[in-house]
Amino acid sequence: MKAVILPGFKQGYKIDKNVQEPKAGKSEVVVKLRKAALCYRDLLQIQGFYPRSKYPLILGHEMVGEIEEVGEGVEGFKKGDIVTSLLYVPDWTCDNCKMGEEIYCNNRQLYAQELDGFFAERILVKANSLVKVPPGVSDEGAVVVPCVAAMIYRGLKRANVKQGDIVLVTGAGGGVGIHALQVAKALGAKVVGVTSEESKAKIVGKFSDYVVVGNKFAEEVRKGFGEPSIVVDNVGGPTLDESMRSLKIGGKIVQVGNIDPSVNFSLRLGYLVLKNVELIGHAGATKKDIVDTLEMVRQNKITPVIGGEVSIEDFDKALDMLKDRKRHGKILIKP
Repeated sequence: MKAVILPGFKQGYKIDKNVQEPKAGKSEVVVKLRKAALCYRDLLQIQGFYPRSKYPLILGHEMVGEIEEVGEGVEGFKKGDIVTSLLYVPDWTCDNCKMGEEIYCNNRQLYAQELDGFFAERILVKANSLVKVPPGVSDEGAVVVPCVAAMIYRGLKRANVKQGDIVLVTGAGGGVGIHALQVAKALGAKVVGVTSEESKAKIVGKFSDYVVVGNKFAEEVRKGFGEPSIVVDNVGGPTLDESMRSLKIGGKIVQVGNIDPSVNFSLRLGYLVLKNVELIGHAGATKKDIVDTLEMVRQNKITPVIGGEVSIEDFDKALDMLKDRKRHGKILIKP
């Protein structure tokens, strides 16, 4: 079968057409891929930002597919079920897992790091991480949930978003940002979308109450629309200072993005302290978050925004699209 393979640490990637097809072992299923999605984390993985990963490795951690084979001991799933997955496999036995906070499981294993990922025609998935996709949810709607919509949903819950709050989203035209706008709207917030590209303003405006183009946005937002209670920052260093400037006193930043984790930047502690700003570093989602967000997709409160779709063989093109600043939405990979 075909798959995107990382042969070793900082050894790039290759499209291998002769990968051995997986077989379901105990507590595992084999899933026939329907759609996968490309994430900025995949690019960082190729560049070597996760040195503790096992190699060789199948890349990719966002998928939707159909179960083809069920291994021994798997309960609650059968051949033909349409499923997606957590980005990791929790043990479900530690204290965090028992409290419904499996995202903090100390023994979790991450797909496309400790375990093979999902950019392959058929994929091996631990039953512990599976989530059923409800009828009425498209493949596109399902694949944007675990790493994007559910992650934002959890982040906004951590920030205690309330009806009528103003939520500002930076990087609003990207794969995370365009769906963050919709999640915030679905939770009752008024939404401001910030994008650096004029070409993305129209699509951002479709899901926003107010749009700003450019990296200097704090003053315009505060004067033109109001002081945000929450910022979902999908960019990092280039926007974080303006994000803090834009917030009302006591506001919160849900920090999701960091364009280049190797680049340091100055954090203005004066804004953080004197404005009583709460900075929340955030990534990931629990199974309940995914279930809740899939239901939001089913109810058409979240519409998947897809900026392109390519086959596994054309993975090079997918990376080029990911790096294109004028691209909007998620990039999908098909088998």
